[in-house]
Parts: sequence; structure tokens; C-alpha cells
Amino acid sequence: MNMMSNSTKAIGPITPISIQIDEEKYRMEGETFDGKITRIARNLCDGEEHYDIIYNILSDMRFLPAGRIQTACGSPRNVTAYNCFVSDTIDDSLESIMKNATQAAFTMKKGGGIGYNFSHIRPKGDWIKTLASKASGPISFMKIFDAVCQTIASSGFRRGAQMGCLNIDSPSIEEFITVKQDETSLTGFNISICITDKFMNCLINDEPFDLTFEGKVYKTVDPKALWDKIMQSTWDWAEPGVLFIDRINEMNNLYYCEDIEATNPCGEQPLGRFSACLLGSWNLVKYVNDGQFDWEQFKKDIPPIVRMMDNVIDRTTYPLPEQEEQAKNKRRMGLGITGLANCGEMLGYSYGSEGFIKFTEAVLSTLRDETYSTSSDLAVEKGSFPDFDPTKYFGGKFFQTLPDDLKVKITNNGLRNSHLTSIAPTGTISLVADNVSSGIEPPFSHYYDRTYRTFDGDQIVRVEDYAYSKGVIGRTADEISVQDHLNVLATAQKYIDSAVSKTCNVSDDVTFEEFKDVYLNAWKL
Repeated sequence: MNMMSNSTKAIGPITPISIQIDEEKYRMEGETFDGKITRIARNLCDGEEHYDIIYNILSDMRFLPAGRIQTACGSPRNVTAYNCFVSDTIDDSLESIMKNATQAAFTMKKGGGIGYNFSHIRPKGDWIKTLASKASGPISFMKIFDAVCQTIASSGFRRGAQMGCLNIDSPSIEEFITVKQDETSLTGFNISICITDKFMNCLINDEPFDLTFEGKVYKTVDPKALWDKIMQSTWDWAEPGVLFIDRINEMNNLYYCEDIEATNPCGEQPLGRFSACLLGSWNLVKYVNDGQFDWEQFKKDIPPIVRMMDNVIDRTTYPLPEQEEQAKNKRRMGLGITGLANCGEMLGYSYGSEGFIKFTEAVLSTLRDETYSTSSDLAVEKGSFPDFDPTKYFGGKFFQTLPDDLKVKITNNGLRNSHLTSIAPTGTISLVADNVSSGIEPPFSHYYDRTYRTFDGDQIVRVEDYAYSKGVIGRTADEISVQDHLNVLATAQKYIDSAVSKTCNVSDDVTFEEFKDVYLNAWKL
């Protein structure tokens, strides 16, 4: 490995807006970029050799830890290095609802976002015998969590992030679909519907679909009418999102010991109760040299980073003891990539093209294999994650996609981490890395103007896409067909053990019927 001497200070981002955001969000007061990298590397290393290696990787911005890690690790701030959590099950009782709201407040106070599923709360109008009154329904109780989020945000902490989920068969689903359309309700939430295979099959086969609660049928609906209502809201308001919940649970490595009902606020981490996501991304543009991708360096960089990220689990604080227990029992992480579009275009692969798809497969299969191989090596040294049950884990559908030699290695050695890969939106950390294309997204535009604060007042500065600034004019999001967007998403998902955050841009010439097909095709893929 080409090592950097510790006497050579890290340079960091070079564009003014990237420097400013890094200073404001991720550095301590008066801390330099080099100071930040030193702090993180020192806090998460396993000795001097490991420190030197991860210092080199982080200082070159080849790997970008998620913002919470950059803010929390090694700092005096009492915040968690975890970006997001999923709540405990919210049962149909005031005690459970208020307990979860309190836990949410403590979680957001420490800097974590939260996902919830509100389907276990009885529907609006249901008779409550013990109170001799009617229930107000799950959406009314979501407003309590929304108020908590707004209050914590207004108390000086980072703005809270929440995901509110409801099952497609909930009697409250029709109200849920339109709840945010007044632009004032539940503004602290992203909302998503947990769509089942049963519903999709009813939709395709034109069969009636029951809305139920605790086994009782409250209403039978036309699935096409309900689907159209969801699609129309998404067409007009970009919400609610859709989670194919059966696929999530079917492909979950921990299918045998957790039931997933919700995701983190951005959707790239479906999580069990009290579980959390630990995120970071390899910055692919940093591996392009003279028009070639440096596969050797990419492979070398993965093991020390997996080791570093595994250490976060034991060296950070947790808002709740239940969250710490789940994190240490599962040792879940979500390592991904950013700059894919820029990198591919810099190598001559037009976004969505056959060459681009093959390059994406090569990158993500390498990421999958190297992360799992490293985690298996760590299991020999430090032990497998406590919830590891070989007889059941090896029956998982994602495990079956691994190469045979890797399956054998894990069978012999065990595994340190239940999950290893995820592709997050990476918006802010990508902007800090001189505005590389975020995640697996194409750039939204080649450049845009942004207000930049200086000592002399506000100035308008042009922010250029990373590849564009290097003379590479790649395809932008609106120049790419919906099918190309879907193809990239489906390709990525094959190699990712949790989920992928991806925006599929729809041009003005796409009809509503064609738009609906995007979701149907996504389910089929």
C-alpha cells in the first residue's frame, strides 16, 4: 500500500462550499480537516499500523464515514455515531405509545433518526370497551411523534428525521395515503407503505383485498382503486413511499431472529426493533487513475475499513440500552459506495449503459466479497456476532448468493457482522467530497448556484459536479430513462444485503399509466 507519512497533513476538500459544510457539520470548533481525520482514526484504530492505514484512506477521502461517525467519534460531544434507528414495536396501548415517544425523544436528542410502524394501533372509530369511547386511530398518534421531532429540532439539536410506516392492509391506509397533502401535517416524517406480495397478487389478478386489524375484516377494497390512490399521491406529492416488506424479510440475513416492519428515514436500512444503521461509503472517483480503475487499491482499502467500522459498535454511546444490546448482538453495518456515476463516466461508461452496468456489478461484487471475507477473518480474531446461528444463517437467501469459496470460509470461521452492505443517499458527505455524484445516483445537474456565506457577506457561488469539473460531461438524472434508473437499482440490489437508496426520475412525457408500471416493474425486479 502506498502509505502517507503522518507528518504530511491531510488536505481534504478544496471547493469553498465543501470546506464550509465540513467545518460546520463535522469538525469541532477550531478543528482542521487533518485534525478531524486524526481524531476519527485514533479513536477507531486497532493499533499504530491500523491507524496509519485508515488515516491514509480517510485523509484521501477514499472512504467517507457517515456524518454521525465524523461528528461523534473521538469528540467530546455526547452524541451517537449511529445515523438512524428503528423503534420498539408500538402496541395498541397508551403506555406503549407514550413510552416509544419518550424513547424517540432521547434518540433524537443524541442525534439519531428513527423509523416506526404504526399498524398495531387500532383504527379510527374502533370502540374501546374499557374507556367506553372510540379510538382516534394511528395517524392521530403519529402527530405526537411529529411534535416530539419538531420540539427536539427547535431545541438546538440537528433536525430530527423520522420514517412512519403503515401496512397496506391497515383499515387506516386510505387516510394515511393522503395525510401529508395539506403540506402542514407530519412534516417531521417521511412516510411509506409496507406492501405485501398478497396485495400485489390481488392487484395483478383483480381480486378483492381485505383491510384488517387483529384478524377482523373492517373493509374489502378494490386493490386497483387503492393502488391508483397511492400512485396518484406519489405522482402529485412524491409520497408515500413503497416498501416491499415481504421481500425485505425474505432476504434478511437475520430472518430467523427478527421481524422487520420499518426502515430508517431514508429507507436504505430495513431494521428490526431497537436496531440501528452504521453507515459509510467508498468514494469511487478516488480510484480512477489515468482512465483506469485501481482495483488493487480498492480491495486493499476494504479490510481496514471493515475493522474500523466494527470498532464503532463498541466505542460509541447509545441513546438507549436496548439499542446498544441490539447493536452488539447483531453488529450490523451498511457499507456502500458513492460517486458511481462520476466514476463510471470518467472511465467512459455512460450511465445506465451495458458497460456501466457491468462496471457496477464488478464494483459491488468486489465490495460484497471483500466485506464478508474480512468479517469472517474478524470472527476468528474477535468472535462472531452473538446472534449468529450457523444452521439458520446459512439458510438465508442472501447468503446463498455468495461465491462458494466464501460460503466455505464463513462456514469454517463464522462471521463478525450480520449485515455488511447498504447504499445510502450520501448527499452531504458527497458534497463535502467536492460534490461527487451521490450514492449510485447520476448528477441532478452539471452545476448549480448556491449562496455561500463569507466574512464580507453572502456570495453566490457556482457548485460544479465533480466529473464535470474534470471535463467529463456525463448524463444527468433527467436525461436517463426510468428503465435505465430501474436497471441500475436492480443491479445494485443483487449485491447489497440490506437496501439501496435510489431516486428514479420521471420525465414530463411519461404518462400516469407508465408511471404506475415503474412500481410494478420494481416489485417484479
